[in-house]
Amino acid sequence: MPIAESLSVKQARRLALAAQGFTQRRPAEVQRRHVRAMLERLGVLQIDSVNALVRSHYLPLFSRLGTYPLAMLEEAAWSSGRQRRLFEYWGHEASLLSLELYPLMRWRMRRASEGRGIYQQLARFGREQQPVIRRVLDAVRDQGALGAGSLSSREERAGPWWDWSAEKHALEWLFAAGEVTVAGRRGFERLYDLPERVLPPSMLAGAEPDEPEAQRRLLLHSARALGVATEKDLRDYFRLEPGDSKARLAELVEEGALLPVRVQGWQAQAYCPADAVIPRKVAASALLSPFDSLVWERARTERLFDFRYRLEIYTPQHKRVYGYYVLPFLFGERLVARVDLRAERARGQLVVHAVHDETPGPDEAAWSMLAERLGEMADWLGLQRVTVHCRRPSGVRLKALLRAR
Repeated sequence: MPIAESLSVKQARRLALAAQGFTQRRPAEVQRRHVRAMLERLGVLQIDSVNALVRSHYLPLFSRLGTYPLAMLEEAAWSSGRQRRLFEYWGHEASLLSLELYPLMRWRMRRASEGRGIYQQLARFGREQQPVIRRVLDAVRDQGALGAGSLSSREERAGPWWDWSAEKHALEWLFAAGEVTVAGRRGFERLYDLPERVLPPSMLAGAEPDEPEAQRRLLLHSARALGVATEKDLRDYFRLEPGDSKARLAELVEEGALLPVRVQGWQAQAYCPADAVIPRKVAASALLSPFDSLVWERARTERLFDFRYRLEIYTPQHKRVYGYYVLPFLFGERLVARVDLRAERARGQLVVHAVHDETPGPDEAAWSMLAERLGEMADWLGLQRVTVHCRRPSGVRLKALLRAR
């Protein structure tokens, strides 16, 4: 169905789900080409350190493609060969980004080197600690891929959170400025190296667009990945500055690449790609990472799905409403439930600590599919069983379906 000037929420929801890859049939066997196509479609996978289930960047591909070898994403992200398709940078927070986007991030790297667009603490370090930065860069140049731990000269024990050593600060500044990139990871620790030793020469030697053109292309990618979105939604995808975003958005509308549309119930103006087509129906079923690009902008999630979603990892346990690591469950065109999951690897089990159904609740088909997706997830993670600890009626129902499965 072609785009009209006014859309219902249902039409907007279908556009969003199609743009995010939820209208494509899951392959019987996931191959590299499926992974590559989905990475290009999304453009960015947010990285998060929490490992209660599996590192978050692995989940979006599972949600859309089904069971796939984790090594396929690792190969695309950190291999040194031709299979590399991603690089790490500040996209939507810490992210894995499609290699094609590397030239579109060079302006951000230059701004970072000038102390703009980065944390003030890091900008101040860049101004005041250039000797340390040069020393660390020389070490990377001479020794190859290095982690912050192998360079640290601090003797006292590190404190919590952002109590970084000087060397770690230097590496993060160099990373933001594009003078080093991530060659791989040791566990979850970044290993930094020179871009010319990590990224394809074509990416480094290719033509680089100027700032306005790069920002236009990033916004257009955001629009294609989101389907329909407000200016704030669009800028959030790659965390553009409001001034840049608004100027580039006006240019994209003027040239006809994006169309202004009104979505029922949305107060702000929305935009969609000029060639967008609304599916007549979406038949999806997926457990979503808390950092999945379908739901990471919480206000948009509420506008699209009437689903208020907040991460409670850092909420004291007695104040949590839904749980520690809660995944929304997408069925059809709605988010019908949320499931608090944990992978207990030592015991070989995927544990459901809580399952909360939305209003209106899931129908029998949705409950059955949730049980199936949980079983698939356990298999994917190499766990032998799914264990339900939830005593609520929804947990009892889910346990019975899992037992039957």
